[in-house]
Amino acid sequence: MIRLTPANPEIPAPPPERQRFDRLDALRAVAIVWMAMFHFGFDLNHFGFTRQNFYADPFWTTQRTCILSVFLFCAGLGQAIAVEQGQAWPRFWRRWAQVAACAVAVSLGSWFVFPRSFISFGVLHCIALALIAMRLSAGAGRGLWLLGLVALLLPRVWHDPWFDSRFTNWVGLVTRKPVAEDYVPLLPWLGVMWWGMAAGQWVLARRRHWLTGRLPACLEPLAVLGRWSLSFYMLHQPLLFGVLMAVNALRH
Repeated sequence: MIRLTPANPEIPAPPPERQRFDRLDALRAVAIVWMAMFHFGFDLNHFGFTRQNFYADPFWTTQRTCILSVFLFCAGLGQAIAVEQGQAWPRFWRRWAQVAACAVAVSLGSWFVFPRSFISFGVLHCIALALIAMRLSAGAGRGLWLLGLVALLLPRVWHDPWFDSRFTNWVGLVTRKPVAEDYVPLLPWLGVMWWGMAAGQWVLARRRHWLTGRLPACLEPLAVLGRWSLSFYMLHQPLLFGVLMAVNALRH
């Protein structure tokens, strides 16, 4: 009988079991559930069930900033984990293609519903470009903190009308915000992802248990949801919008 041990060099050892990062998945789920609640409020306002100003009221604009910050910070932290686990470029590009395809779908769908203010560069567009920057800069180490700071501050100290067109506003150095239902430019939000990656590398090296520790049983469903964040993101708004559209049609 052949024993499957390292003493038998003809039989490769099984790959080490990958660690689960349920705490990160749960945090990501908090962001997307919060995002769904925000979108539900937006949809109620769109169909006239409520009257809110989602573009200027600090109650809503502050929430949007917080949601994006948590979501993108988690995306950067996730990239730190992917790099540490040796994610190969082919696998990276497969995941990137999923995000990019979903970003295109968001643009097309929003153009159908909001032709004058469709989403040309929203959160998924930002993540798609930022993922490449994350991958290329992963070896910067502590320099990621400085890169993030520059990305966060640059739009505040320098901008130019050249960046105001729909073809260039994705950079973020605009003099005025574009008319769009969602606008998440590369700057400053790339800085949040860089800080997420920097924090992830620090935690993995020094406080790994912060990410790998067990979750309370009541929070485990959040971890499951967090692992399906892209699917949830793509499905929740069409479902909410469709249901409220049907309800609105019935009441008229």
